[in-house]
Amino acid sequence: MSVSSGLISGINYDDMITQLMKIEANPQTLLKGRLSAAQKDAAAFRDINTSFAGLLTAAQALTADAGIASARSATSSSTAVTASAGTTAVPGSSVTFTVDKLATAQTSVSTATWSSRTADVRTQQPGWPLTVLDENGATVGSIDVPAGATLNDAADAINKSGFGLSATVLQLSPTQFKLQVGSTTTGADSKFRLQAPGEDATTAGSAFATTDPTDAQITIGGSLVATSPSNTFSELATGLSVTVSATSATPSTVTVGTDTKAVTDKVQALVTAANAVLDKIGQYTDTTAGSTAVLKGNFDLTNLANQVLQTVSTAVTGGGATSGTNGSVSSAGIQLTREGRLAFDASVFQAKLAADPAVVQRLLGGSVDAGTDGRTGSVDDAVATDGLAARLQVLAQRASDSTSGLLTSLAKGQDSIGSDLQDQIDSWDLRLQLRKDSLTAQFSAMETVLGTLQSQGNWLAGQINSLPSWSSSKS
Repeated sequence: MSVSSGLISGINYDDMITQLMKIEANPQTLLKGRLSAAQKDAAAFRDINTSFAGLLTAAQALTADAGIASARSATSSSTAVTASAGTTAVPGSSVTFTVDKLATAQTSVSTATWSSRTADVRTQQPGWPLTVLDENGATVGSIDVPAGATLNDAADAINKSGFGLSATVLQLSPTQFKLQVGSTTTGADSKFRLQAPGEDATTAGSAFATTDPTDAQITIGGSLVATSPSNTFSELATGLSVTVSATSATPSTVTVGTDTKAVTDKVQALVTAANAVLDKIGQYTDTTAGSTAVLKGNFDLTNLANQVLQTVSTAVTGGGATSGTNGSVSSAGIQLTREGRLAFDASVFQAKLAADPAVVQRLLGGSVDAGTDGRTGSVDDAVATDGLAARLQVLAQRASDSTSGLLTSLAKGQDSIGSDLQDQIDSWDLRLQLRKDSLTAQFSAMETVLGTLQSQGNWLAGQINSLPSWSSSKS
């Protein structure tokens, strides 16, 4: 229903109703403001939660088995030898060896020759189907091709067999083609034979000229021989794996050391993540004059920031046992600034790591206990072995846990408030529409009444005007 303007009254009812509805809608406007605030609060909590999740990841990298003291590197004196060291590798240990042989795969080339890649493969030996035998003569499977199959078709059938074989067609001249079949793995145990119909166990493979596969071989210290089916020698020494790419009579030496750079990067990542948390909290809780921070002065957040700072400033139990006092992470290069952030001196850290890696592990590492639920990665995790990373890991887990973390709960609380406010706003939409319809009906009724009165007035005026005047009747 709409009343644009009163033809009788001359009143613009649309403007009047619009103004009245603005007044009527004030409570809903306030609700919308509260909804917007709740949504901004929830988004802020989740943004901070993301920073805590980053801190959790950085802390876990230092409390894991490959954390601080166990980070290892392996260097080689030869460009043809690469190596990797695991957490069990012994720093300072080394292995010297020569590379005698590389691992190879078996290669079998047909003795028969075809005139083209598309020639009928069955016109030459071997016959089909081919039975694949392993190194012990046991049957692996059978490969067949249909009548009229080409040399290319035969190679394709071998490649698709799933028996660990790789086939290709070799071109020796424009009219000379051979079938080559090889193993997809290397090492002496990868040997196979292709038995054609009419062949037995002793004659199997006679239709092919075969180069047997070999293991890789190195000689350690001039006398000890080590072999591997691949060019990688896993656990050549405790925690040490070596990969060779060329033979050489010149000895190569692989040495295990502490991976200082990797550890330094992990500690820097922890400091960076902690500062990101502090910066986010500071951004959203800023109470300086003129601040428009969404969560200005929020106690839960400022308390979390204080816990991060306290975690760094509190001495680590047992970290300084050699001096008879508790250890401070400042001795490993991490300090608090007067601005309330963390500073990391990599040179101090690396010097401490070189002098006493065990102390650095106790100060910056630590371990986490799964808690009462027996599941690592939940809010009841606790510090099992004291250390900065373990402390921050537990703190970050309790803050950012996706189910019951503090920040998750705070965000969900704002979501709940927002949902309730939205319901109220939706109810007001209906209420305001009813009110607008009521006002429109009232003004329409008033205009109708005015129209009726005007008609009656006009009728009465006409009746009066039609009466004879006194002066006319008298004359």
